[in-house]
Amino acid sequence: MYQKRTLVFNHVKEHAAIYIFMIILFLTGVIFGAIIVNSMNPVQKLDLFFYLERFFGQIADNQQIENSEILKSSFFYHAKYLLLLFILGLSVIGLPIVWILIFLKGLVVGFSVGFIVNQLGLQGLFLASLSIAPQNIIIIPIYILAGSLSMIFSLTLLGKLFSHKFTQPILQPFGRYITMFALLLAGSLIAAGLEAFVANEAMETLIQSLYK
Repeated sequence: MYQKRTLVFNHVKEHAAIYIFMIILFLTGVIFGAIIVNSMNPVQKLDLFFYLERFFGQIADNQQIENSEILKSSFFYHAKYLLLLFILGLSVIGLPIVWILIFLKGLVVGFSVGFIVNQLGLQGLFLASLSIAPQNIIIIPIYILAGSLSMIFSLTLLGKLFSHKFTQPILQPFGRYITMFALLLAGSLIAAGLEAFVANEAMETLIQSLYK
């Protein structure tokens, strides 16, 4: 156990710059998402809020989606996202796309929270805390880790390409790469479960209480 902790600590210390870069990239996306909300004109906000209100109305009328369907949909979405990051890490040319994906994830979170709070004020903040925050507490670190691992593995391949050290074994780091993504995939299932059975239930309860 101590040896595993040491390996993890050494890994994070060695690649700290990459992890920090991914965190900054994600936070930049969040900021841009909030900026987009503030730059929208009133007509655009009204059009978008119309669809949001219609969704709230469906929930208030008990036209909810089954939790099992939300779990399935959310997990498959995360699985496809992680699979794409995994594949991009296997190719050096896919590295810029990894950066874009992490930035876009931050952009979506920033825009979603920013728009709800902008339109509903304190109630929107409370709604975002119940419906968006629970699963994102888990899934955001998972995406950042996945993007970082993808970048690390891609740079490892790039280093071997320029140093012509293809004779050195690549199977061991590749095995660790697969193992880590399998663990992240398992973590995404927990996040999907939180979204389906915690965030969704809390959101439905709050919306129904507001529309009574």
